[in-house]
Amino acid sequence: MNLSTFDFPFDPSLVAVQPVSPRDRARLLVLDRTAQQLVHHHVEDLPGLLQPGDLLVVNDTRVLAARVPGIKRPAGTPVEVLFVKDLGENRWEIMVKGSFRVGQVIEFDERSRASIVKRDATGTEAVVDSPEPVARLLEARGVMPLPPYIKRIPNKEDHQWYQTVFAKREGAIAAPTAGLHFTEELFRRLRGAGINVATVTLHVGPGTFKPVTTERIEDHQMGGEVFHVSPETATMINQTKRAGGRVLAVGTTVVRTLETVMKEQGEMVPLSGESRLFITPGFEFKIVDTMMTNFHLPKTTLLMLVSAFAGIDQIRGAYEEAVKERYRFYSYGDAMLIL
Repeated sequence: MNLSTFDFPFDPSLVAVQPVSPRDRARLLVLDRTAQQLVHHHVEDLPGLLQPGDLLVVNDTRVLAARVPGIKRPAGTPVEVLFVKDLGENRWEIMVKGSFRVGQVIEFDERSRASIVKRDATGTEAVVDSPEPVARLLEARGVMPLPPYIKRIPNKEDHQWYQTVFAKREGAIAAPTAGLHFTEELFRRLRGAGINVATVTLHVGPGTFKPVTTERIEDHQMGGEVFHVSPETATMINQTKRAGGRVLAVGTTVVRTLETVMKEQGEMVPLSGESRLFITPGFEFKIVDTMMTNFHLPKTTLLMLVSAFAGIDQIRGAYEEAVKERYRFYSYGDAMLIL
């Protein structure tokens, strides 16, 4: 399948630079796949759009304040380091722009620095030398890793805005953005309507956003991202299915986590590992019945996933409607519910 299939014209003025407040006042475009119908709602309407016995699954990953300013030595050039993944023993996978060689030092302050120990086509790794844990360094000096299409400098409000209210397990470099729309009040109303809630973890990393550069999308290789499905969540999903309820995945990361388990195990069981699952049209979904997702960039693996779930033509029609009605796009934007 050609990459151009997943392109669409877009108005950059629709990119949201901050979320609505309260979060659940974001607009929600509901796509009914069976009826081939689009209806306009708000996220706060969700309890009335679902059914008692449905199970809503969210990603409880917590975003690291992973962008840290530093100085490239000995040149003295300002740089920004994105801490991607803790490899153990103070060794980290990082991302940094510019020309770097093994042995190059990036200084964060008088006592903290990182030394490049790997720099090749597969990635960059560094060893951090600091009297404090890297977590403290990120807490003290890091800023939230907002996507590049948000054309402003991150501010202190982003530490709250770019984190779900249920974020728990640190390790992501980007938010599971469909989850940003939920509030404690909305969860209370969902549970009151007989809708259960479960969590999985997938630490969103570069793999989610790696550009597709191959003309044939089948030639694209996904990067690995760490996931975890608990025994409690596996049990809740199995009970929901047996009772005839639906599993609603909040976000593409939840879809990939659950479908990875089904692909690898053939059944929903507790599992931890690394997902490299690339979902494209023609994929057979085995566990996810409905999904909620934000609007995605053209030619991305995220758009390919939702196209696989709802059909290319229906997603194209939904996006045309969203642009026409001036929905807010991308991480801080509005959402779509696919039934």
